[in-house]
Amino acid sequence: MAHTSQSLRRGAALLASTVAALGLLTACGNGGQGKSPESVSGTAAPATGNASSADSSGTSAVPSADGSSPASQTGASATGGGSSTGGTTTGTAAAAGTRCHTSELTASVGTDNPGAGQENFPIVLTNKSGRTCTVRGYPGAAFVNASGTQLGPDPQRESGTTATTVTLKPGQSAWAGLTFSNPEISGAKTATPAALLVTPPDEKDSLKVTWNNGAVPVSGNASSVRLNVFSAGTGV
Repeated sequence: MAHTSQSLRRGAALLASTVAALGLLTACGNGGQGKSPESVSGTAAPATGNASSADSSGTSAVPSADGSSPASQTGASATGGGSSTGGTTTGTAAAAGTRCHTSELTASVGTDNPGAGQENFPIVLTNKSGRTCTVRGYPGAAFVNASGTQLGPDPQRESGTTATTVTLKPGQSAWAGLTFSNPEISGAKTATPAALLVTPPDEKDSLKVTWNNGAVPVSGNASSVRLNVFSAGTGV
């Protein structure tokens, strides 16, 4: 009888061990999770702060082209007063009186007006669009050969001149002076350009004008080419 009781106790212990082992295997089969996942209430909170420059009306405050106080624009680029295609403008800042874009202008070079050993050419921009726009300040300019390679250094801006805003109605023009010393007098080295590239103020795209005025100084003594600010008219 003692032997039988001892056998029964061993059997009970073995059964308990087996049940415990089965419980561990079941837990492992459930990814080790002994209970259901916790539920999290609510949604992610929105980020705080002003992520963009848009105001409550949905318009973006961007600087004006001349660096003055910002103006609210809808659909306008930061570098200009609204977009423009074929003379049609969009955006609240693209009303009459904003700056002229390259696509709205034509460029030409007027007749030389020499004096005191200087050659003086007016660079003329004409408003070909159907809206009124403005130019202010210096043009960009570069002489290039037939391959488009620039000849000589960039022209220098004439000091002591004051920029004014020139308003151009459709068909009206503004001009800026391009001057250099006559190479025959200065002794500067010369090259004969195929064209003059003209970039309107505050624009990146240029206009190409055929150059029919002979050699220009590109290096050596007195080889600087200078530019003046725009004024109303054609320089004649």
